[in-house]
Amino acid sequence: MRILIAGSTGTVGRQIVAQLVEQGHSVRALTRNPEAALPGAEMVVGDLTDPGSLADALDGVEAMHLISFDGGGYQPLTTGPELVELASRAGVKRVTLLGNKDESGVEKALRDSNLAWTLVQPVEFMGNALAWIPAVQQGAIREPFLDRRSAMVHEADIAAVAVVALTEDGHGGRTYTVTGPEVLTVPEKVAALSAALGREIGLVELTEAEAREKWAGEGLAADIIDFLIFVYGNTPEIGYTVVSTVEDLTGRPARTFAQWCTENAPAFG
Repeated sequence: MRILIAGSTGTVGRQIVAQLVEQGHSVRALTRNPEAALPGAEMVVGDLTDPGSLADALDGVEAMHLISFDGGGYQPLTTGPELVELASRAGVKRVTLLGNKDESGVEKALRDSNLAWTLVQPVEFMGNALAWIPAVQQGAIREPFLDRRSAMVHEADIAAVAVVALTEDGHGGRTYTVTGPEVLTVPEKVAALSAALGREIGLVELTEAEAREKWAGEGLAADIIDFLIFVYGNTPEIGYTVVSTVEDLTGRPARTFAQWCTENAPAFG
């Protein structure tokens, strides 16, 4: 089966490519960077904001993974109808979409199509913890709302769910929420990371005002800061409710944050 992966060099996309290659599928990895390379994949240059650039990439493709945002500026894609029409005309049968917090134009276009679409809706990525690298190297993590809870998910498990939907029948019209196997607070995350690194990491709780000042100093835009304050202080139930999607679809338990920390320990120095 020939499968096209958009967002192929992203956190989840590269995992999807690797897992499909390992299973022996013919993988086309869509990228805006002509210098990009992924082991075992055929790299094709194209841009989701320019649907016409995908015509050749879709030739002979039976399944396709999409993202709902511009890979450059992370703005919502406005080309959903054109992308879905191109896929339909090319003979694509199955499409997965990496969901966002809000329904996108791509999602609506898929719902209105005859394609067997699957929405993969992850909660917080474990990889978000990589933002702590500078703080860990300085000895202490500084965060607000330390008691906030998260069923954070390993990016490889998000990819594994997408791979099942891309390669197997029976997942059309389904929305899969994807979580990790446990609910963790910030102190519990820091404890897992400390154990993986073999050293104690300090943790300081910030007030909302202090968090705003810190994030502004790191260059975050005001709307992003407002979003973080809201979601950290009012985490929706879906964000801290464990579901069995990974095990149901793959036959094995979801990866733990402790496992993620062990795998990524070298990045923290």
